[in-house]
Amino acid sequence: MELLELNGVRLKMYDCKESAGKNGRVISFILKVTSETYHDIAVLLYEKTFEIKVPKRGLDFRGKITNYYTSVTNLYNKDETGDFFVEMTEI
Repeated sequence: MELLELNGVRLKMYDCKESAGKNGRVISFILKVTSETYHDIAVLLYEKTFEIKVPKRGLDFRGKITNYYTSVTNLYNKDETGDFFVEMTEI
């Protein structure tokens, strides 16, 4: 688990990977999203661009989502947790 900031919102991310893409840095990670946090995380991820910070890795850049998918979990049911895979690329 590492701390991630997206547009000033602090989140816990898992399985973080970094790489260099054609257009800049790429970071991918998994967010553990609960039925209680689902709405707030979904609204955040609908934003078009992100200020991305990963203090432990010294990352600080502006990016956008280039790949995204979720586990098949019904987060409308109480006490459920799903995985959101997110890939962001520097812009």
